[in-house]
Amino acid sequence: MRRLIATTLMLLGLAPVAQTQAQDTFRFTAIPDEDQTRLVERFQKVADYLADTLDVDVEYVPVKSYSAAVSAFRNDQVQLAWFGGLSGVQARRLVPGSQALAQGVEDAAFHSYFIANADTGIAADQDQLPESFEGHSFTFGAKTSTSGRLMPEYYLRERFGEAPEALFSRVGFSGDHTRTIALVESGTYDVGAVNYSVWNAAVEAGRVDTDKVHVVWETPAYPDYQWTIRGDVDARFGDGFTDRVRQALLGMTDPDLLESFPRQGFIPVSNDAYAPIETVGEDLGLLR
Repeated sequence: MRRLIATTLMLLGLAPVAQTQAQDTFRFTAIPDEDQTRLVERFQKVADYLADTLDVDVEYVPVKSYSAAVSAFRNDQVQLAWFGGLSGVQARRLVPGSQALAQGVEDAAFHSYFIANADTGIAADQDQLPESFEGHSFTFGAKTSTSGRLMPEYYLRERFGEAPEALFSRVGFSGDHTRTIALVESGTYDVGAVNYSVWNAAVEAGRVDTDKVHVVWETPAYPDYQWTIRGDVDARFGDGFTDRVRQALLGMTDPDLLESFPRQGFIPVSNDAYAPIETVGEDLGLLR
């Protein structure tokens, strides 16, 4: 096994990549959709797995924001990224030839949860967003999160016919799903939108007091997270490298690795699968 480079630089967003570093180091990042400590633990395991499977040096480069992940990909500071639906579309637009390689089994039909603080008295509704949402305070996740902002805003506008700023007394952006749950549980915000997978994992781990915060509505399904690779990696790492990375991701079957995502496994996907996300992003003015 070749040497695995582990990164610990996490200051001011993206860790800078020195120009003198070896050109055969394969770097990847991931959108910071959860607590950073859990992300580092999760993706260091992925780095170990990829290094063993691909027989190249692999480095996980943590970032502080969704936009930093896209910028790292655009600037070739990383060659692979675990993106959400919208951030993946953004990155592929900026780097022609880039490909979506694999998504989690669950990502073909992903969901967002709308959650509410128990003191609001908002009851769960299986059919539609509760009308009693109006006038409450509301927090999205990150500004370019598919499950924490894009699709929740789409369904809010569809249900109420107006922008969130007109619907709610106050609108915020927590930055990540873990933070959204904490803010709604504490009552800092009355209502929020969160990635269903992060919510379910947090509940199962006992990190959520469901007497204080609960799910009130689940969105219809949409495509979300995926691994995206730059279109120039074969030129840098050898012919067929893209296919080797795809097969490595599809072959990620270790339950310990999959549980950290959490995903049942990974399946092939193409750029075309995210056309609905691109359309919604353009309609909401989140893609230029």
